[in-house]
Amino acid sequence: MTSMRNRPILGILAGAAFCLAITASSAYAQQEHVLRGPHVIQEVKHDVSPPLRDMQNLYPPNREDREVENHALHPVRPITHASDPGLQTSTLPLVSTTNELNFEGVPADGYAPPDTNGSPGLTQYVQWVNAEFAVYNKTTGALISGPTEGNTLWAGFGGPCETNNDGDIIALYDKLNNRWVMSQMMVNGPPYYQCVAVSTTSDATGSYNRYAFSQNNDFNDYPKLGIWPDAYYVTYNLFLNGQNFIGPRVCAMDGAAMRAGSVATQQCFDPTAVGGGLLPGDFDGTTPPPAGETESVLGFNGGTLNSLDLYHFHVDWVTPANSTLTGPTSLSVNAFTEACGGFGTCVPQPNTTQQLDSLGDRMMYRLAYRNFGDHEALVTSHSVTAGASSGMRWYEIRSPESNPVVFQQGTFAPDSSYRWMGSIAMDHEGDMAMGYSVSSATVFPSIAYTGRTPSDTLGMMESENLVVSGLGSQGGGLNRWGDYSDMAVDPVDDCTFWYTTEYLPAGTGSFNWNTRIVSFKFPGCGSAPPPPNFTIAAAPPSQTVIVGSSTSYTATVSPLNGFNGTVTLSHGVLPRGVLLSFTPTSISGGSGSSTVKVTTSTTTVVGTYTITLTGVSGTLTHSTTVQLTVAPKPKPDFAISASPSSQSVGRPGTVKYTVTITALNGFTGTVTLKQVTGLPLKVTQSYSPLTITRSGSATLKLTTQAGTVPGTYTLTIGGKSGSGLLVHSTTATLTIH
Repeated sequence: MTSMRNRPILGILAGAAFCLAITASSAYAQQEHVLRGPHVIQEVKHDVSPPLRDMQNLYPPNREDREVENHALHPVRPITHASDPGLQTSTLPLVSTTNELNFEGVPADGYAPPDTNGSPGLTQYVQWVNAEFAVYNKTTGALISGPTEGNTLWAGFGGPCETNNDGDIIALYDKLNNRWVMSQMMVNGPPYYQCVAVSTTSDATGSYNRYAFSQNNDFNDYPKLGIWPDAYYVTYNLFLNGQNFIGPRVCAMDGAAMRAGSVATQQCFDPTAVGGGLLPGDFDGTTPPPAGETESVLGFNGGTLNSLDLYHFHVDWVTPANSTLTGPTSLSVNAFTEACGGFGTCVPQPNTTQQLDSLGDRMMYRLAYRNFGDHEALVTSHSVTAGASSGMRWYEIRSPESNPVVFQQGTFAPDSSYRWMGSIAMDHEGDMAMGYSVSSATVFPSIAYTGRTPSDTLGMMESENLVVSGLGSQGGGLNRWGDYSDMAVDPVDDCTFWYTTEYLPAGTGSFNWNTRIVSFKFPGCGSAPPPPNFTIAAAPPSQTVIVGSSTSYTATVSPLNGFNGTVTLSHGVLPRGVLLSFTPTSISGGSGSSTVKVTTSTTTVVGTYTITLTGVSGTLTHSTTVQLTVAPKPKPDFAISASPSSQSVGRPGTVKYTVTITALNGFTGTVTLKQVTGLPLKVTQSYSPLTITRSGSATLKLTTQAGTVPGTYTLTIGGKSGSGLLVHSTTATLTIH
């Protein structure tokens, strides 16, 4: 919702890392963690929600018009006109896509800008727009659920994640694990929170594992999320106490733990050599990155407008001190000038002098990653000055891990209209699609997209397709627009693009925007069957084992596209004293299961670990993760019980109970039975025997007299062992008549 940005003075990267723990508690726990950096006081919490479909929208929209204030904005740069050799000057035919759905999304909710974001899943499309999200049928566009206030996801969670609904949202589908990841920030602080909810299934209307990550005194503005095999990565622009910009932050959240609904941690670095607006790599497709590949993080430095800064984040969940953020690697690109001088207002509209902002000072979401098998690629975009207007600069970066190179780049500005607030992605054939907003003094703010196929000339986009024409200009003194949009790829066919952003469906006004959702694909995508492949999964997602004992999981290989090869199973680095074996060690015929036995020793350190399970078939490699919690060996103990639970006796009379001692955890001691309490006067008691070693039973005999007072009494029957350190009791009822 807010967009606070500034540029720090250039400096040497000083990676300040810290580890933040999420603990299960009904109240917030405060902890301090330091790893080569500033002290961080962390408030944390997690739980699991009931199904969203069963929850009432507890926080109905407040329709008061309001715009969150901008904070600590840097001075706008002069708008210069750097020579751009990548400026597209020739025109290709109309983008060769087949349009599918085109429907209205979540309407204006009283905030500006809308922070429009959305993602397709297996059967649903989830769009989150500032304070509200909705779930749509992916085939028809019909509304399934919502619009629902964002903080309904945290209803009953407690704390600011439940009470606040502050925007800067991300709704992202985890294609590697078929989960929804929903995230928004909390403005009111300190402490400031990032609230993250991970669905327990592929159904967006089901239950969620919910987490609150505090950033302490650093307001975590403009969070952007990326999915990677080893973590969920997020980037922030930090403002100390919500006022002064102090630089970016990059964090890795333990996705495996969050999917399992257990205690999670995050590890963060604060690079100081760049401004804000970093983006984490976000996985697309069906082929994961090569095993062990680090997460890419990309941005550009406001002081040098002819290069990109590429970082690599390696996270070590077992030994956090081994985590690293390396870089930046400087990637030379065509010179550019940030649109509108960076964070400025220069985008014109018809019938008003009100201009719109460009957010030209940052990369635009997403940094989309894809592994094609023979090469890896990242694509992203941002807004630049293009002659007398602005255009969309886009890049394809190949071999990001080993030998990063800008394979192609271009600036799409086919006419004098302004194009900004873009988002780009690639399908599995290498086709690209880039959506954006278009406006000029004669064109109301509208939605369009362009694209290219691998056969097009490098650096060239085809002529744009208009999604919807705007019918009004934004007024009321509001210059904020979009803040971001989202181009995503369907995880089922890996061909269909889904794009969403804002436009004005009516006359000039403020807070009267609407959103549009559109899907389309290139006709060549999917015409040839995708190559054979496989997936690997493991169940259950987590196990708990007593130190020195063993447990097991089931690893399952499933074929894709007619795969029938042999998959060889292996594992990643194991905790000290842990052994792992597969039975069988390989799976033939493309599908099957293997029992994964994990054995701990007495030297294994108590704690929670993430274990990576990998399947390899030729050049195909896929991995999944499970959690292993190693619990301390329980101390020897005993339990005591009495039967029957109730008895009745006359006066005088005799009644008997059987008292049973059960040894627990290897208990070998002797239990001495204690005097029964709760008896009235004139009742005698005796045990036979009085002591029991290990396990066994004794007879408790109770005798009443003629003068015993009648009534119903609750008796406490106990026993102790040793010097009284082990004491347990049970109860029984005696009725005297």
